[in-house]
Amino acid sequence: MGQKKEIRLRSRFTQDIADSVMRYVASLPFDRRLYKHDIQGSIAHAEMLAEQKIISPRELTQIKKGLQLIQLEIEQGKFQFKPELEDIHMSIESRLYEIIGAAAGKLHTARSRNDQVALDIRLFARETAQDTINVLIKLCSALVNHAGRNIQAVMPGYTHLQQAQPVLYSHYVLAYFEMFRRDIDRLEDYLKRINVLPLGSGALAGVPYPIDREFVARKLGFSSVSANSVDAVADRDFIIEYEAIAAIAMMHLSRFAEEVIIWSSKEFGFIELSDAYTTSSSIMPQKKNPDVAELARGKSARVLGTLAGMLAVMKGLPLAYNRDMQEDKQGFFDTAYTVISSIDVMTGLVASLQVKPARMKASMDSYILATDIADYLARKGLPFREAHDIVGRLVAYAMSQKKELNELDIKGYKRFSPLFKEDVYKINADSSVRARSSYGGTSPDQVKLQIQKAREILRKYEA
Repeated sequence: MGQKKEIRLRSRFTQDIADSVMRYVASLPFDRRLYKHDIQGSIAHAEMLAEQKIISPRELTQIKKGLQLIQLEIEQGKFQFKPELEDIHMSIESRLYEIIGAAAGKLHTARSRNDQVALDIRLFARETAQDTINVLIKLCSALVNHAGRNIQAVMPGYTHLQQAQPVLYSHYVLAYFEMFRRDIDRLEDYLKRINVLPLGSGALAGVPYPIDREFVARKLGFSSVSANSVDAVADRDFIIEYEAIAAIAMMHLSRFAEEVIIWSSKEFGFIELSDAYTTSSSIMPQKKNPDVAELARGKSARVLGTLAGMLAVMKGLPLAYNRDMQEDKQGFFDTAYTVISSIDVMTGLVASLQVKPARMKASMDSYILATDIADYLARKGLPFREAHDIVGRLVAYAMSQKKELNELDIKGYKRFSPLFKEDVYKINADSSVRARSSYGGTSPDQVKLQIQKAREILRKYEA
């Protein structure tokens, strides 16, 4: 064990930092979660320093063993976090001094806290993006399985939240698969773009040592090294980009949550939520509240706000590093947790949903078939715009008679067009969805094909 030595960064100053300033500038309460990434980066850096003969093999062994012991201490809850050591980087380095003595001071050779922080947060971003992809894949799988179990259910499709045309419930659900699939694709593209090593950039100008940045990149799994040292320490695009992708994903999740909330209401009654994913009322014993979906909807606002906040932090900063950039972490950590936990819990909710096909079908009146009746006339040779006008007048007439379209006799139909025959009564919700057989449409055959293709996509993601 080495002898204890204090790290001093204020030798240029004649006064100690004020306690209030120390508390104000400290990031340790939140950046301590980067301990694994900091240690991982420090070990790779030390190995490079030894490879380049900047430190000795003995010093490398001391540093690695010391860092591994520190990680064990942190994970076992034995590490003493000291408020006066303002961040996780200084906390680990200070403890390393206590364990191995002077050799600890050589670890910081050829690096700055600026490129060290940039590395740590980039390692966290890479890990977080992969974790987000993993939970999104599970959500997509749950949606596809749910669609496959409910292939026969027909529901009203909506525009302007007004009943528009019948669709298969499975088709509706698969629309959300497409949304979340795009989120996965964005994150996979993001992972390729951010896999760049910033370490070796120093404070902003590079370092005056014969370092091997490619060696460190290989050790840490980076595909390239940063090309400009100023940009490397000033860049937080990778945080903003994750938050942007996360905001889109949470917007998608919020839209689905809104559907769940509406559909599970008594007025709709299209689905029933599992007791495991609902809460009770403190005063109304009959209530079954969709709190999980409501919280997912609400938490999306926080994620969107974090993105806006980070853009605001960065928009006026000159190059290179500025302390404003310390504000990158709390929002980023919160976004990562919020997105991953929200997607995870909504995956369980999807898997437990019970669908009520009879209620869905009962909610549709005959007017939802108006487009099908216009198509019926168009297939008989009438221009669609003329058919649209005829059916619009037919609907108005039926409403004035307080009748459904299928309650009108054939004379009622023929008063608007002689093209109407008895076969018009064969038009119903089931025939409507069967007719929508264009690629990507809502017919059963098309939806089965969509489910098959979705499962193929999921297999590729999971490979």
